[in-house]
Amino acid sequence: METNKLFVWSISWNLDWQDLKEAFSAFGEVTYVKVVKDRETGRSKGFGFVEFADIESAKKAKEEMDGKELDWRAIKVDFAEDNKRA
Repeated sequence: METNKLFVWSISWNLDWQDLKEAFSAFGEVTYVKVVKDRETGRSKGFGFVEFADIESAKKAKEEMDGKELDWRAIKVDFAEDNKRA
């Protein structure tokens, strides 16, 4: 399923939301970025989300960024699934 929201995992614990936004902004207007953090430690869990203004930008970012190295780690990128139930 294609959406304008991407799930990004295997990211370095050193990266924050600004780093992800900067890396993905080359593909279009980024409207939302979140790096998920552990509630107790505040440390990154190694995954997050990047949302674009349009699906075409998300498609291009997925194609170009999946497997690309950021902070010495090859990241994985896929379309985020909507967990809402009907």
